[in-house]
Amino acid sequence: MIVTRIESVTKTKFKVFLNEQFAFVLYKGELSRYQIQEGKELSQSLIDTIQTEVILKRAKLRAMHLLNAMDRTEEQLRMKLRQGLYTEDIIDKALQYVKSFGYVEDENYAVRYIRNRQNAKSRKELYAALCQKGVPREYIESAMDSCYEEMDEMEAIRRLVEKKRFSPEDSTDAEKKKMYDFLLRKGFRSEDIRQVIQVSSWNA
Repeated sequence: MIVTRIESVTKTKFKVFLNEQFAFVLYKGELSRYQIQEGKELSQSLIDTIQTEVILKRAKLRAMHLLNAMDRTEEQLRMKLRQGLYTEDIIDKALQYVKSFGYVEDENYAVRYIRNRQNAKSRKELYAALCQKGVPREYIESAMDSCYEEMDEMEAIRRLVEKKRFSPEDSTDAEKKKMYDFLLRKGFRSEDIRQVIQVSSWNA
C-alpha cells in the first residue's frame, strides 16, 4: 500500500494515510524508525507489524489507563479511544483485551452506579443517566431490579426533603405544593411524594 499523505496532528504526532484512507497515528520517531514517507510503498507485513506492535499495544495501554482513572462503560471507553484517533478494528481488539480481565462489564457498572446514587436520585434520573452513558437498556433494567425494593424511592425522597430542610409538619400548603412539584420534576412517582410530604390530594 502507498503512503499517500502524512498529516500533522501535533508537533510530534502524525496521521498516516494509506491509499488515501486513514490508517493510524504515529509519533515522529516512529515515522523515522519505520521509514514512513509520502509516496513510499509499505509491505503488508510492515503494516501488520505497526498495527499490532505499536498501535494495538498503545490502544490497550490507553484503555487500561482510562479505566484506572475512573469506572467507564464500554461506550464511554469507545468514545475516548475514538478521540485518540484509533480505528474501529483496533478499538474492538483493545476492548476485547480489557473485557477479558473483567474490567468492562456494563451490567455491573449499572449496578454500582445505581447503588451509589439511589438514595439521592429517582429511578427515572438514573435510568436516563445510564442510557446517556451508553449502557444497554436490558442491563439497566436488570440492574434496577437487583438494586431496588419498594421503599427505596421513598427513602430517596426523604433524603432530598431533609437536604432541603423541608418539614411537612411545619409547611403551608403552598410550600408543600412547591416541594411536590420539585420532586415530581426529579422523576419521583406522585404517590410516593404524597406519602412523604403528607398530602392527600392535588391535581398534578
